[in-house]
Amino acid sequence: MKVFGIAGYSGAGKTTLLEKLIPQFIARGLTVSVIKHAHHGFDIDRPGKDSFRHRAAGASEVMLSCGARWALMHERRDEGEVVLDQLIARLAPCDLVLIEGFKQEPVPKLEVYRQENGKPPLFFERDDIVAVASDAEIATTLPRLPLNDVVAIADFVINHLQLQERSC
Repeated sequence: MKVFGIAGYSGAGKTTLLEKLIPQFIARGLTVSVIKHAHHGFDIDRPGKDSFRHRAAGASEVMLSCGARWALMHERRDEGEVVLDQLIARLAPCDLVLIEGFKQEPVPKLEVYRQENGKPPLFFERDDIVAVASDAEIATTLPRLPLNDVVAIADFVINHLQLQERSC
C-alpha cells in the first residue's frame, strides 16, 4: 500500500480536497482508504447504546456490523496516542492510503496552503512535503499545483508514488 499525506493548517481545505481527490483515484481503478487525525477526542458511539455500554464495561474493542458497513472501536484507555504505522497496519489492503493530518509523520505530503490563513507555509520546516497546492503565488522550488485542479493533483500523486492505474 502506498501512503500519501495531505497537510496544512485548519481551514486550508484539506478535507474538501480529499473529498474531490478520492473519486479521481477510484475512476482510475485504484482502491483508496483514508486515515484522518482528530486533534480533539471524538466518539462515534452514543451513551445508552449497547456498544457504548460494552465499552463502558471495559471491552478493549467493540465491533458494530450491519449490511452496509462495519466499524471497529478500539479503546486506548491509558495507552497514549497511536502511531500512524499501527493504524495503517489495521487497514484492509488497498492501493492508496491518504492521510489527513499527522503533519509530523514522515510520509510524502502535499501541503494545502491558503495565504488567507495568515500562517507561514509548512514546507519551510518539513522536508517530507513534496508539493504545494495553493490558490496563491508562492515562492518555492517544490512543484506548485493549482488548488482547484484536482486532476493535476491526482496526476502528481499517482506519478510521485508510481501507482499503476487500472481501467475500470
